Amino acid sequence: MAAITHVFTIARVAELLGEDEDWLREISVEMEPEDGIISVYSIGDDYTPAFTDFGIDNLRQLVDIYKEDAKQLAAAPDKTKQRP
Repeated sequence: MAAITHVFTIARVAELLGEDEDWLREISVEMEPEDGIISVYSIGDDYTPAFTDFGIDNLRQLVDIYKEDAKQLAAAPDKTKQRP
């Protein structure tokens, strides 16, 4: 594996993917460092997720999975409204 020479902040990735930064932050909690995500710490305990190119690809896959799941949930009949 090649050495990592750069990472992209979650704000930049949100811009690249055309997605909401807060939503990406929520779904990225499923990722591990081996998935291409790292935490970049600032003053105090503040941090921002950052992604390698591989991490962006993995996050994009998570976005697709979440969107597909949302479509399936929206298309499913609401069983709470059906009578037994």
